[in-house]
Amino acid sequence: MLGTMDQLHSIRVFVAVAETGGFAGASRKLNLSPASVTRAVADLENHLGVPLFTRTTRVVRLTDAGATYLEDGRRLLSDLDDADSAVTGVHGTPRGRVTITAPAMFGNLYVTPLVADYLGRYPDTRAACLFVDRVVNLDDEAVDVAVRLGELPDSSLQAVRVGTIRRVLCASPAYLARRGMPQHPRELADHTVITPTGLTATTRWRFADGDDTLACDLRPTLMTTSNDAAITAAAAGLGIARLMSYQVREPLRDGRLQLILTAYETGPVPIHVLHRQGRRPNAKVRALLDLLIEGLRADPALHPPA
Repeated sequence: MLGTMDQLHSIRVFVAVAETGGFAGASRKLNLSPASVTRAVADLENHLGVPLFTRTTRVVRLTDAGATYLEDGRRLLSDLDDADSAVTGVHGTPRGRVTITAPAMFGNLYVTPLVADYLGRYPDTRAACLFVDRVVNLDDEAVDVAVRLGELPDSSLQAVRVGTIRRVLCASPAYLARRGMPQHPRELADHTVITPTGLTATTRWRFADGDDTLACDLRPTLMTTSNDAAITAAAAGLGIARLMSYQVREPLRDGRLQLILTAYETGPVPIHVLHRQGRRPNAKVRALLDLLIEGLRADPALHPPA
């Protein structure tokens, strides 16, 4: 059986092998001999009684048990880093790995530049960016910080509001010149519609109509899971797309797209930065939170006029 300190060492080595994709990469990353890396993983596998990797002459792959244990191992190492920070003080020098999640396009456009700034300021840190269009469970996936768009359900997360965006309809000037400018949401049934929200045959768009909500069921001509594809198609003159205001900032600015039916837009969509409640942010997380909050609040695209 492994002692506690030996097991922690073996877990660190195991995580490094998984993250670098091989024993040689972990050896270089941890400045350990290849034999030490191999021995540490073998000791951990013997301790657990299950193989964590499938090894061939060319590749090293996680087994199902290894994939599960990787998340637990990352969480344990993160907890140890947090404990160290609690002793040394949250105002110490940021160091270590921080994981952040955000919607894919928002992460690319707005979060990545801030993360790059963060890494430049704090050379002892590393960042993992999980940019996906789904709600990520911060505890289950060992994520430190999240940027969320939309109303937040009640949860155990600490949230700071940093801005708002709008749901907007847009089309190219060429399309509107050819097909005419719709004056009411019901007229959309006579137009070519582009939807980036999935591959369903029908889509329901909701609008504000005075104090009421108006729902329009439409049959899109183009369905896509990519916001970029919807923007490209709309700018090329195919039809009308419904997107978030931040996504079409540049096409609107350079005239490739223009807004329509603005009087029927629904209310603003909030943007929040979140972290796990009950976990005092350590230096690396606190520094990232501060940079994200300051940077997102300062971006005029995330504070559109009413």
